[in-house]
Amino acid sequence: MISIIGIGPSPKDITLRALESIEKAEVVIGYKKYIDSIEDLLNGKEVIKKGMGDEIARVEMAIQKHLDGKQVALISSGDPGIFGMANVFFQLAGKYSGVQFEIIPGVTAANYGASLLGAPLHDFALISLSDILTPLSEIKRKIKHAALGGMVIALYNPISKTRKSPFREAIKILMNTINPATTVGFVKSSSQPPQITVTTLENLEEDQIDMSTIIIIGNSTTYVENGHMITPRGYVVKQPIHPLSKEFYEKFLNGESIDGPNRSCEYYPCHHHPQNCTFCYCPFYPCGDTSTGGHWIKDKGVWSCQDCEWIHHDATVKCIMEKLPEILDDVEDLKKKKKDLLKLRRECIFKTSQIK
Repeated sequence: MISIIGIGPSPKDITLRALESIEKAEVVIGYKKYIDSIEDLLNGKEVIKKGMGDEIARVEMAIQKHLDGKQVALISSGDPGIFGMANVFFQLAGKYSGVQFEIIPGVTAANYGASLLGAPLHDFALISLSDILTPLSEIKRKIKHAALGGMVIALYNPISKTRKSPFREAIKILMNTINPATTVGFVKSSSQPPQITVTTLENLEEDQIDMSTIIIIGNSTTYVENGHMITPRGYVVKQPIHPLSKEFYEKFLNGESIDGPNRSCEYYPCHHHPQNCTFCYCPFYPCGDTSTGGHWIKDKGVWSCQDCEWIHHDATVKCIMEKLPEILDDVEDLKKKKKDLLKLRRECIFKTSQIK
């Protein structure tokens, strides 16, 4: 049996299944750096260390040792199926008969980096910036369409001493496709302890990044709270409809609401001038999502919209009004159809974020 094992980003993050497979192995094969990181697990085993770029040779050797009757562990960092040894193995395994194998998953860099940054991953794409085997045109295409689709993007192998063009091209595409103020986090594992940084796309500097850095580019809903990078999923936070909100939406449903700025209001402008007052009371309240500026008043259980100006922009109101009448038939729908309302909110955040 050949066990193609992902050992995660560090010995502390290795899985029990990986440990068990390494323990059973008679022969352990891998890149020198990865083998050295698990050296304490290899007593009494035949250990074969190879250099970077010898991936084909590692697989061929693992298969040959297996066909000789040995229990083999083929080591990969992170997860073997994500830019790891599993792909190389399948390119060669078809040459041989009777090869038995198993894939042992591991913690990949995106999961590891996300755990240190907060909770940034939601509908995300993993893209390697290494153009050693992949045309730069393909990398650029993937970056552009992932960004256009509103995906969170995790960038692997971002930059090396001799390979800088893919990173520069990726940043150029992102700057022209999404908001330059989009939240970005990166974890630099070459530093000990790992360097954890939360910044913005426009402030991401080339000299901050190396080959051992995982970069996570947020989307239009990603925000920072207490230093953590978060991309919300949009869970419903239940709360009674406030009497003033109920009164407002009764008038709204009867066609008695104000369109545009309400300059006759004693509180105008409560956010910015000019502001669209169509939704004096937000139909999504409480959204529980800090991405547009709202926040919880700590220890009070109250959601504050004081710093959220998004709902009062013309483009936002236009987007919401395209579908709100299909959702809201009755004031009680503010509670009954909260999931549909929050999906509309996400849709409009994305659409308004694309407006340059």
